[in-house]
Amino acid sequence: MNPGDLDLQQLMQQAQQMQEQLMSAQAELATAEVLGQAGNGLVHVTMTAAGEVRSVKLDPKIVDPDDVETLQDLIVGALHDAARAAQEMQAQKMGPLAGGMGGLGLPGA
Repeated sequence: MNPGDLDLQQLMQQAQQMQEQLMSAQAELATAEVLGQAGNGLVHVTMTAAGEVRSVKLDPKIVDPDDVETLQDLIVGALHDAARAAQEMQAQKMGPLAGGMGGLGLPGA
């Protein structure tokens, strides 16, 4: 075997380690929670980093039967804020794993 040749066994071990790390990160993202807010904190949305909405909390001050549209907009804004936080957490957890694919020694990786 030439020094520049791939060590298939080592390559398989690295791939298995990365798969285990990926599965661990996915499991963590499924349970980790992020918070989204709108209306200066009058509307709170809690969701998992995987995108599952867990709760919506409204400050009673924001509930106005004559202005339902504002409340709806604030809920959507809080959902967007939580989704942004979830995407940031996903990038933080999964980014290093995706970047690690180049370390496998595969051509073009």
